[in-house]
Amino acid sequence: MKKRATSVHDDDSRLFREAIGDVRPMQPVEDVPERPRPAPHPFMRDADEAAVPAESLLFDYDPADLEVGEELSYLRDGYPPKLLRHLKRGQFSIQAEVDLHQMNAAAAQLTIAEFLAECHRDGLRCVRIIHGKGLRSKAGGPVLKGLTDRLLRRRNDVVAFASARPMQGGTGAVIVLLKA
Repeated sequence: MKKRATSVHDDDSRLFREAIGDVRPMQPVEDVPERPRPAPHPFMRDADEAAVPAESLLFDYDPADLEVGEELSYLRDGYPPKLLRHLKRGQFSIQAEVDLHQMNAAAAQLTIAEFLAECHRDGLRCVRIIHGKGLRSKAGGPVLKGLTDRLLRRRNDVVAFASARPMQGGTGAVIVLLKA
């Protein structure tokens, strides 16, 4: 449907001007400047980077590599094997311990880091970490035992560690020798 153009008669225009009275023309308004846009930020990349440390600890492994009864042991390169033998025989006095029972992997990781930092600050040399044997773990194997093993091997302040003697927790605990 087309609209028909209508012209305004002079009488209508005069009546309109009388009804509204005197008017003053408006000053031209400048365009509002556009606000600068913020620089793009890669939020997803930051989230991915933040997730890497936790995910690296949860890699899949063959449960046969770490059986419930298997003993853990490690000696940093450059130290005499005699040191590990003495540790396994219980010839070091345990100065502190932490128990990871009932913790999830993230809480255990944080607890181990805080515990070892506190031991280093206090000048402790031999400590025990009780991780449990993983008897209630699912098919993936003992989670805290594997986590403890991986974390301790990565730390520069750990000289050696070995599963505890039976009266100290056996394969459910590890005795750690720290740098002096």
